[in-house]
Amino acid sequence: MTHCAVYGTGSWGTAFAMVLADAGCTVRMWGRREELVGAINTTRENPDYLPGVRLPEAVSATTDPELAARGAEFAVLAIPSQTLRENLGRWKAYFEPETVLVSLMKGVELGTARRMSEVVCEELGVPQGRVAVVSGPNLAAEIAQRQPAASVVACSDEAVAERLQEACRTPYFRPYTNTDVVGCELGGAVKNVIALAVGIADGMGLGDNSKASLITRGLAETSRLGAAMGADPYTFSGLAGLGDLVATCSSPLSRNRTFGANLGRGLSVAETAALTRQTAEGVKSCESVQLLARRHGVDMPITDTVVSIVHDGKPPRVGVKELMSRSAKPERN
Repeated sequence: MTHCAVYGTGSWGTAFAMVLADAGCTVRMWGRREELVGAINTTRENPDYLPGVRLPEAVSATTDPELAARGAEFAVLAIPSQTLRENLGRWKAYFEPETVLVSLMKGVELGTARRMSEVVCEELGVPQGRVAVVSGPNLAAEIAQRQPAASVVACSDEAVAERLQEACRTPYFRPYTNTDVVGCELGGAVKNVIALAVGIADGMGLGDNSKASLITRGLAETSRLGAAMGADPYTFSGLAGLGDLVATCSSPLSRNRTFGANLGRGLSVAETAALTRQTAEGVKSCESVQLLARRHGVDMPITDTVVSIVHDGKPPRVGVKELMSRSAKPERN
C-alpha cells in the first residue's frame, strides 16, 4: 500500500489527504498546532477548515515532521507558498532519497520570483523529475464533499506523473498527466491574481461583461507569460489554465475572489486580511508575478493594476479607469 505524507492541515491539504486515502493510500498529515492534530486523530474531522467532513480511517496526523515523512512515497506540500523555503530548510533531512515531492501550492516566491517546484529543487537539491505539481479547478470544500472534479498532475518525468495519477485517482477525482510543470504552475499562480481583479470588479458592483472581460484578458496575460517562459500553450486552455481560472474567478468559495470583492466594496487590505482566515495567495504573489513579467518583457496590465490597488493603495475605480484607458491594440497582442 502506498504511504503518503501531507504537510499542511488547511482545507486543500486535508481534502487532498482524503483523495489519497479514498484512492487506497495511507496518509499521515503534518500540522504545527497540537490541538488541531489532536482533533483530526480523535474526532476524524478537521474542525477549523472542513467542519462536518468525516476523514477516512487511513488518514492520521502528527506534529512531528520526521514521522510524517517516514516511508512516504509521496510527500505533498500544502502550506502557504511564502513559507515553503523556510520550512523545507527544517525538513530536508527527513525526506527519503526516492520520495517524490508534490506541490499543491499556487504561488510565486517573493523576492526571487521562483515557482514552487524551483524552490523545492533548490532547497532540497533534488532533480526536477522528483518534483510534481497538482493544479486545476480544485475548490477544497467541493472535493471534500466528493463532488466530481478533474485536475492535472504534472512532472517532467512522465512515469512519475503516472504514478501520482494512480495514487490520487478516485471515482470523483480524475487526474490527467502533463509534463509541462512551468505552464501548470503559472496557470495556478496567475489565476489568483486575476481572481483578485474579478473580485474587485464584483465588489464594485460591475456586471458579467466586466468580469468575463477580465477573465479572458487575464488568460491572455497568463499565456503571454507562459510563452516567454517556455510553457506549452495548450496547457493554458486546459484544466490547469482555463479550468482553474474559471473556478477561482467565479466561485464564492474562492479566497482570492472573496478578498478582491471586499477591496472592491471599499475595505482596506488590512481590514480584508483581518476577515480572511485562510491565505489568499494572490495578495503576495501578485508582486512576484509582476516581477516575472518584467524580467521576461511581458505586458500584464491586469496584474499591474492589482498590484497598484493591493500594494500601492490605488482606489479600485481609478485602477479600472486607467485599465480601460490603455491604447487600442489587436486582440492577439
